[in-house]
Amino acid sequence: MPTGSRKDPFQKFNFAVEIEGLVAGGFQEVTGLQSEIEVSEYREGGQNEYIHKFAGPVKYSSNLVLKRGITDAKVVFGWYWDVMHGTVARKNVSVLLMDSAGQEKYRWNFEKAYPVKWVGPDFRSTASEVAVETLELAHKGLSRAG
Repeated sequence: MPTGSRKDPFQKFNFAVEIEGLVAGGFQEVTGLQSEIEVSEYREGGQNEYIHKFAGPVKYSSNLVLKRGITDAKVVFGWYWDVMHGTVARKNVSVLLMDSAGQEKYRWNFEKAYPVKWVGPDFRSTASEVAVETLELAHKGLSRAG
């Protein structure tokens, strides 16, 4: 067996979120990094052995969902508040995956995103957890660099 450099997978806890090129605080969870190609089927007359399948448009079936502990920084809720009051500021958002040394390895770019849902924290007097807010972003498209 030949020896060589080992390529371990990257850890999913080592990530950052940028909004318009600036790191937007520490997020504890990001979901919604997905896209899907719609498939069109065509049944050819007299052909019973198979159905033709053609690639269609790309569909983003999920919004980008960001979760983080609430802090004094009002950037996240402020952006949602502006949209709620009619000022829709579309921003480019990136999710970065870093290696163990903190160097960027992959970047997922979400074009022209804007908040469509905000969820505040659940409060329980018996829990000693961080108060978490959730921001859901609609976007125009997804690309990957790295």
